[in-house]
Amino acid sequence: MMKIEKKMIQSTIHNAEELEQLVVRCGFLPFFRNSISGFSIEECTSPGLWFEDGVDGPWEWKGPVIRNWTCTYGKFFCGKAGFVSMEWFPDFANYRRSKFSFDCSPLDKEGKNREKTVYDTVVGHESLLSKEIKSLCGFRKPKTICTNPMERLFTKTKGSIPEESFETVLTRLQMAALIVVADFEYQLDRHGHPYGWGIARYTTPEALFGDGIALPEDRTPEESKTRILCHLCQILPSATEERLLKFIG
Repeated sequence: MMKIEKKMIQSTIHNAEELEQLVVRCGFLPFFRNSISGFSIEECTSPGLWFEDGVDGPWEWKGPVIRNWTCTYGKFFCGKAGFVSMEWFPDFANYRRSKFSFDCSPLDKEGKNREKTVYDTVVGHESLLSKEIKSLCGFRKPKTICTNPMERLFTKTKGSIPEESFETVLTRLQMAALIVVADFEYQLDRHGHPYGWGIARYTTPEALFGDGIALPEDRTPEESKTRILCHLCQILPSATEERLLKFIG
């Protein structure tokens, strides 16, 4: 297999097509820089393409790449976002899912399993925007009317789940390869042009890809892990095994 580490560090991604090609070639590609030098979209893209008015960059390319169904996107690597190609996602999910158990998930004050609640809700609706999941699963605190401004500082809503735990739950489910980002949806201005930050729509890999995401039946989770490690060792020869194992999770 071709060693691409040096080429990755020296090359620059200019558009969504080149980003998609790099993901397919690497199999795994984090969005932001990490402990493995050069192994990220951030380091392969010109700074001038990030968050510039009127200029599409990596943030805008995510949706089009996801919609081509050649790779999956989510918070897969040490709780941070990145892509996994469809070629490698079955092994990735085979290993990651073996490490996850709803029985070990935290419970809310009512004794409900937060992660199971979110997962079952997404499965039941096939796909949901992040704000819809918050509302349906009780993460968004209902509004209260306070006549005394100081009362707001001490008012707590009983029975609601702290909103700050929402991202933690979503991240754990993505790290377990149980849910992925299906797309990003934007608000439209009066001219029909998208604006603002895209809102993530979540789904399960099975709902998004159907039978194309079947886990390998002829490999154990540990065999899938070994296969991924060997692949990363080939494309990232200067990375230590310790760092690669941390990346795999």
